[in-house]
Amino acid sequence: MATPEATLEKLKDISDLELISSAMSGREDGFEGLVRRYQRPITGYIFRMLGDYDSALDVSQEVFIKVYNSLSRYSSEYKFSTWLYRIAHNAAIDHMRRNSVTPQSLETENSDGTYQLQIECPKPSPEQDRERSEWRTEIENVVKRLPAAYRELILLRHSQDLSYDEIADVTGLPLGTVKNRLFRAREMMREIFVERGFHGM
Repeated sequence: MATPEATLEKLKDISDLELISSAMSGREDGFEGLVRRYQRPITGYIFRMLGDYDSALDVSQEVFIKVYNSLSRYSSEYKFSTWLYRIAHNAAIDHMRRNSVTPQSLETENSDGTYQLQIECPKPSPEQDRERSEWRTEIENVVKRLPAAYRELILLRHSQDLSYDEIADVTGLPLGTVKNRLFRAREMMREIFVERGFHGM
């Protein structure tokens, strides 16, 4: 029986569109391939929005059910991952509304996606590991202080590595608003870092 790793390795050579086409022709392995490819990143994204792992699992399950039921409405002029994140974004927002959750815990984990690259090292020493961990904690604390609307954009840009256009598609915000808010969010982060005694940011 193939391990999950071997299955993912096999999936690398198959495009999203091929999997979608396979799923729409009634083959179960087509949709299963999409779930295997995207389940972990989507659950991680929802978890960072909700701050609760059990809820994130429930909502991500809802997302894939919605995707399965809406596959016939997917248009290949959009990237599948962008369409999927849009559904996940809406499902997480709906969950927060239904449960009156304020997205306070957005970005509490791995909020340093891109920033971490600045201190990445192929074989970090224990000292570098400790410094990196402290730096990650600092970034998480700073991101937590951003208003929710800015936190979510930082998450999509730096943790999920989406382009500005993709973020606009996912959130439904105009492209100019996305760019302005991300610029403002980074400025706010810089100001908070300076407040906390970090200079040269």
